[in-house]
Amino acid sequence: KKYIKRSNMSEYKDYNWQNEQFTCAHSYLLPEIEKQLSGRETILDLGCGNGVLANYLIEKGYNVYGTDASQTGITIANRKNSARFCIQNLATSLLPEELSTFRFDTIISTEVIEHLYDPRKYVLFCKQVLKGKGRLILSTPYNGYLKYLALVLVGGMDRHLTVLWDGGHIKFWSKKTLTLLLEEQGFNVTQFIGCGRLPYLWKSMILVAELK
Repeated sequence: KKYIKRSNMSEYKDYNWQNEQFTCAHSYLLPEIEKQLSGRETILDLGCGNGVLANYLIEKGYNVYGTDASQTGITIANRKNSARFCIQNLATSLLPEELSTFRFDTIISTEVIEHLYDPRKYVLFCKQVLKGKGRLILSTPYNGYLKYLALVLVGGMDRHLTVLWDGGHIKFWSKKTLTLLLEEQGFNVTQFIGCGRLPYLWKSMILVAELK
């Protein structure tokens, strides 16, 4: 996806979404994420992109809202369920005004944290908008020794760690480093799920964490 800034300000970033279709990652992320949901919680899809995951869950009866820094993404998301999606100003630590009175039981954030310069700030934001022993369901591409060894053997490291994707991955998380970040910010990791491909060659991982 081409990365385009809306303006000279850093608080909004646009990934130039073209449609409301699922990405390839949703095929292995969505079934695992849905297993974690009871249907009784209020959910925030943080970094919702084009809203496809949130809209899928809304259609299945879940109470979901979404925010993203991409205006094109939010515009597309609202076509199906208007007033459920809001633009997120990254320069503040606050939810959009429309959601300012909400406290969420669960935050879902898929394939976002690997794009962020300040992941601690992001996790702290999650902590602030959750209520009680709220839960964070966080996915990011999996990185680990066996996967890296396999990539080296097939000559795939340049593709995996590419620097030529504008707006691409700038953080490469392992289970250990992401767990450390979450625990540092007051979460307790309760579940790890590897998904996509064979074990230890997973495409992504999902960590489920709750506030201590």
